[in-house]
Amino acid sequence: MSNITLPDLPYAKDALEPHISAETLEYHHDKHHAAYVNKLKDMLLGSGLEDKTLPEIIEATAKDDSKQTMFNQAAQVWNHTFYWNCMTPDNGGGEPTGDLKGKIEEDFGSYDKFREEFKNAATSQFGSGWAWLVADKVGGKLSIMKTSDADNPLAHDKIAVLTCDVWEHAYYIDYRNRRPDYVDTFLDKLVNWDYANAKYKGQDAGVEGK
Repeated sequence: MSNITLPDLPYAKDALEPHISAETLEYHHDKHHAAYVNKLKDMLLGSGLEDKTLPEIIEATAKDDSKQTMFNQAAQVWNHTFYWNCMTPDNGGGEPTGDLKGKIEEDFGSYDKFREEFKNAATSQFGSGWAWLVADKVGGKLSIMKTSDADNPLAHDKIAVLTCDVWEHAYYIDYRNRRPDYVDTFLDKLVNWDYANAKYKGQDAGVEGK
């Protein structure tokens, strides 16, 4: 029996308003995220991977073309759980705090340069996908990457530090086709720098691994 379950949101559905509506979170978490969980659980039956964690399933399927459908479901479950935790209703967004403040300035030149590169990745991703702040190892060098569909940094041996979901269902109810405005709001009002700092230091690893 698989131990994969739909995690609760780390805040109330209306907690991110007015930036992201309760209606968006109801559809995005309760329907889209839940569907990935349910499809993955069905696919795991008889696969030999039933007892594995999400990261282990992702690692086992990422480079196997015959398991691409399972990878997509597992990666989307992981990506969404990570994304929810990358946002906070409590004074989120703006310039980074903690160790990431100095590291972002070191690796990008300034927060403004990081912000420009992250927004460009999020807005230039064609179709569905994700924009990521990643490190080459725990506490290592930072860089920006974007991935299509379900692809994520775990499949590329990177440490995920922060992500913005740019699938249309993440923002269309609230922003329609204005993806740049959604990304601006994510960066300026919602980013959970405490969580990003923890991920950068290799902490809270169990949050997305259940």
